[in-house]
Amino acid sequence: MLRTTEKAFMEDYYVETTDFSYWSYWPYALAVVGVLLALIFVICGIWKIKRLLTRPEMMGMTREQVLKRWAEVRHTSKQGLLGAKLAIIEADTLLDSGLKSMMMPGDTLGERLKVAGYKYPKLRNVWWAHKLRNQLAHDSAFQISQREAERALDDFERALKVLNVL
Repeated sequence: MLRTTEKAFMEDYYVETTDFSYWSYWPYALAVVGVLLALIFVICGIWKIKRLLTRPEMMGMTREQVLKRWAEVRHTSKQGLLGAKLAIIEADTLLDSGLKSMMMPGDTLGERLKVAGYKYPKLRNVWWAHKLRNQLAHDSAFQISQREAERALDDFERALKVLNVL
């Protein structure tokens, strides 16, 4: 007799636990997923705000002035090869100002780029553009194509964005 009541109890227990009771866990699972998504959203927001607030002060220039100066550099580059040469030299100067404002040690932009390359590895990609600028500044007969000038300006722009100047 004990066996039958035990068997009946087990059958009732089995029916109760398998009677779609796992559906009661879905609200908890959704809540956990919601909390994780909210946490990711908050972390990304904090990261963006921190990035906006940690822009280097560009030797007395406001962000709007830096953006305006960069727009002038881009406009100058479209005015023939002489304009492209001048734009590359100006972009190099803007990058140097950015590194100086971040207190990077060194007497020249090349030295500052070497130091900054350890903290910002993507800055190593601007070396080609800086060498091109040096050739333009020191060799008056040096000629470049419009394509090379655009590539150099793109490298300078990426470097300025890495430094959070643009």
